[in-house]
Amino acid sequence: MIVVHHLNNSRSQRILWLLEELGLDYEVKRYERDSNTMLAPAALKEVHPLGKSPVITDEGQTLAESGAITDYLVERYGEGKLAPPLGTPEKLRYDYWLHYSEGSAMPLLVMKLLLDNFGLGDSSVAGQFVTPQIKLHFDYLESELSKNEWFVGEEFTAADIQMSFPVEAVEAQAGLDASRPKLKAFLERIHTRPAYQRALERGGKYELLT
Repeated sequence: MIVVHHLNNSRSQRILWLLEELGLDYEVKRYERDSNTMLAPAALKEVHPLGKSPVITDEGQTLAESGAITDYLVERYGEGKLAPPLGTPEKLRYDYWLHYSEGSAMPLLVMKLLLDNFGLGDSSVAGQFVTPQIKLHFDYLESELSKNEWFVGEEFTAADIQMSFPVEAVEAQAGLDASRPKLKAFLERIHTRPAYQRALERGGKYELLT
């Protein structure tokens, strides 16, 4: 049985959603953030040394990192679902977006969150680097979604699940205005998917940190 070590209001919500899309049985082990520090509890370090989420255990293995977990689940259990065939241009785009989410988009949003929380949202670092870079990246995402319904193409894939978190995060932090209708429509599409709704029921309250 796959066990998801699920931290509230975290990236692990995507893993629950992926498992629902794949129609797999799984168990949720819940962990709650410290209400003051918003950090994960020490109990997660008993599962993985870094004490972060998502982490899954399956068949005696422990896996961390959203992209690695997604790769594992889709390859191990997907039976051709949620990922393009190997050797296709779509597979290259799929791999790109699967790793862009945490490699490019999320570091900027985490920097913005930290600067805002420390009262440095109007600092030169924010004004000269972080804010312009976030605009650059989300203009890029808007442009990419103008080409296709989903990030890889016309078919929904696990890369869309992976990309959901940065888009939801920027919506929570700053909102998506009328200049980004494709990103807003992307959120509307994913939020109405039955598997997304089932994952919310399994995972519990889901509010991104602002």
